[in-house]
Amino acid sequence: MMSAAALLFAAWGAAGSRESGAVCEEGEGRIVHVPNAKLFVSEPSPRQFGNAPNPKQWSAAGWTAENWLTSRFHFNFAEYSNARNPPFGVLRVVNDDLVQPKRGFGTHPHRNVEIVTYVVAGELTHSDSQGNEETLGPGSVQYMSAGTGVSHSEANNGNVPVRFIQTWLTPARQNLHPNYGSYRAPEGAPEGWTHLVSDARQDRAAPVGIHQDADMYSAVLPANASSVFSLKLGRQAYIVCLEGAVDLSAEAAPHGASLVRHDAAEAYGSAELTFHSLGEGTHLLLFDLPRQGSGRSDL
Repeated sequence: MMSAAALLFAAWGAAGSRESGAVCEEGEGRIVHVPNAKLFVSEPSPRQFGNAPNPKQWSAAGWTAENWLTSRFHFNFAEYSNARNPPFGVLRVVNDDLVQPKRGFGTHPHRNVEIVTYVVAGELTHSDSQGNEETLGPGSVQYMSAGTGVSHSEANNGNVPVRFIQTWLTPARQNLHPNYGSYRAPEGAPEGWTHLVSDARQDRAAPVGIHQDADMYSAVLPANASSVFSLKLGRQAYIVCLEGAVDLSAEAAPHGASLVRHDAAEAYGSAELTFHSLGEGTHLLLFDLPRQGSGRSDL
């Protein structure tokens, strides 16, 4: 019999598996702002994932929220279903998760999905049925190709909350051999763009290779700094503002976007995307993907 966590993740996977449709030829250079108010916020019961009840004196326990998990869904997932917010091409799931100390996701299965997790703050421990176990901190990446099937757990064994962005991507082909990989970020995040993930079938020199034509970059920009990202024709980007604030523009775009913490944006190539940090600076995550689908239609 499947555990409650396994059953729930099976349902979550089904909710996030809808395809995004045909390639869109229009809108080169377009930028679409996805405000954080349009993200679905989920706070599931701790019992669904094998956790102890939330402490009554949660702030005294070092928690920053009353519930063990606060998750912001960028796309359809779990109890959130919105036909006007399909997957962004091969990018099926982007969840912004905040897990409180001594809590986590119990062991649950996955099949035929590329899972890439970026740690924003705190430390996240991964353990799986292939015998892999690793704890990684801010700026690091955990990767799992579920392929024919693998079970894993994710836990915050520390004394402070952990925040991470978990993404699911459609693999280039089904029933691959399960695989685990990671990138451990050095102390002190470098300024500018860091290429973290790329297609393992191509020579694009990122530390983590996945089974899909997709690249992931992080960027840390200090106050009042600018940086340009070249998005090629036939590509689209999904950008998440992790921390701080930034102005995003492109020469061909009729409208730019001002992003704050938890906001996102869609961008369509070809375009020279210019990022200008506001306030004390910004921390960004960018996915460079094949052009497919038409993005959200409820904005």
